[in-house]
Amino acid sequence: MEFFDSWAFVYIILPLLIILSRIVDVSLGTLRIIFVSKGMTRVAPLIGFFEVLIWIIAIGRIMDNLDNWVYYVAYAGGFGLGNYIGMVIEERLAIGHEMVRVVTKRDATDLVTRLRNEGYGVTYVDAHGADGEVAVLYVIVRRSMIKTVLGYINYYNPRALYTIESIKFVNKEIYHKTKVPVQETIRMK
Repeated sequence: MEFFDSWAFVYIILPLLIILSRIVDVSLGTLRIIFVSKGMTRVAPLIGFFEVLIWIIAIGRIMDNLDNWVYYVAYAGGFGLGNYIGMVIEERLAIGHEMVRVVTKRDATDLVTRLRNEGYGVTYVDAHGADGEVAVLYVIVRRSMIKTVLGYINYYNPRALYTIESIKFVNKEIYHKTKVPVQETIRMK
């Protein structure tokens, strides 16, 4: 028990453990909220279980040592880092779908052709904008494909206006054509 009462444990090791537990706890919370918002409701309760379990352990150590201000700083620091790390993890996972809406005055035929040749489903509409005739393109893509699509837009129509919207649910996998295994082809018919 002498080790647990030592200066190194009380002021270095335990605060680091509190920081790490808060990073994991808050990162899990961030991911849980994102999964719920993306409609992935089956995995969210499991993540929530571990999130709260870790939180209880961390807050329990602080309650045992209310007179140690270092724990408060560790707790707050872990919370801030956990938010940041959770967002970084979510960005790397790129879960879900996005709709890219492109409005361009310039002829969009080359852009539409390229996107369709690459397997993206594109809906093209002629419209009237504030300054005259425009083309509006709608492309639904997986989040992991956004950079590629934006690269095509910037190459073919660099002055185009585009917006990106998060989509919670897509009812058909028509947003990017991929080779479908034979078994899935049979099920689709």
